[in-house]
Amino acid sequence: MLSIGIVGLPNVGKSTLFNALSKSSVLAANYPFATIEPNVGIVPVPDDRLTKLAGIYNSNKIIPATVKFVDIAGLVSGASKGEGLGNKFLSHIRSTSIIVEVVRGFDDPKVTRVNQSSSPGDDISVITTELILSDLETVNRRLGQLEKELKVNTKLLNQVNLVKEIYALLNDGKPLYANMATENLEAISDLQLLSAKPVIYAFNLDEKDLTNLTKQQELARLVSPAESIFISAKMESELSSLDDIDAQELRESYSIHQSGLENLITTAYKTLGLQSFLTAGEKEVKAWTIPRGTTAPKAAGTIHGDFERGFIAAEIVNYADLIDLGSVAACRAAGKIRMEGKEYVMQPDDIVEFRFNV
Repeated sequence: MLSIGIVGLPNVGKSTLFNALSKSSVLAANYPFATIEPNVGIVPVPDDRLTKLAGIYNSNKIIPATVKFVDIAGLVSGASKGEGLGNKFLSHIRSTSIIVEVVRGFDDPKVTRVNQSSSPGDDISVITTELILSDLETVNRRLGQLEKELKVNTKLLNQVNLVKEIYALLNDGKPLYANMATENLEAISDLQLLSAKPVIYAFNLDEKDLTNLTKQQELARLVSPAESIFISAKMESELSSLDDIDAQELRESYSIHQSGLENLITTAYKTLGLQSFLTAGEKEVKAWTIPRGTTAPKAAGTIHGDFERGFIAAEIVNYADLIDLGSVAACRAAGKIRMEGKEYVMQPDDIVEFRFNV
């Protein structure tokens, strides 16, 4: 399951956003460390395709893909040294797939700023620095261990050199995800380094700035080439209490065509290189999340290991073709259903039935 850690300084709107995304009700207060333990919400991925498929297949159940949101307590300068219970909070980030950093872009004198912060750039710098400092401590420990082992095992030399390279990058204030090759990051994945995780920046704006493209472009430049999204946590909170039609009308008045949840999940899928495929039948329709480039046997394995081991073929119809023609029988008659083998790479709109030997 995709796990998204929501981080940021205290009082930037993290818990308000979490509540809106997960439709939970956790404490959101105007003082530091209102969140102590991480709040966790399991949220279905919005997917209109599933409802349409359920109608075609007369399915008894709809099972969307899910995302886990983890609302992690506000970090402060010195978190890597334990300030504000920082070490505990940083540890909660390690198990997440991706970080969403909520950055204050709104003006409200009633909401306390911490760390004498005065700008979004300052806030981003504080969080980045704390992640790097925490990683430096972790890498330094590993380097010490490896250098001792190297004395009796020279085969570790390449690993020692890699860890030294990582330490040098961190010591120069460079987060690893943006400055290191993917294969090298995978080689040290067991360390669960915080700055090696991809980051999406969620700028929490006043409602009036949701249509202020000039301000949004200025903020995006602060974090480029990382992905950024622009939301109003306050408005998302209000929208979460409305029915779908009223909520969409309010979004459209701001020229917003996706909910905050859809925007965030779409951006996370893009950043992590994920996609989904669909299975459908009378029993259920279901969305399955896989990395882009996954072959049919590997995709089958996400359903059950036996499906991958005994894979024979994948019977596939494209979602758009099925909707256009209205039934599986019509797609079959039109030659729109095809059989694919072990080398086939799954596509996002594939509806698939796997053939396999038990």
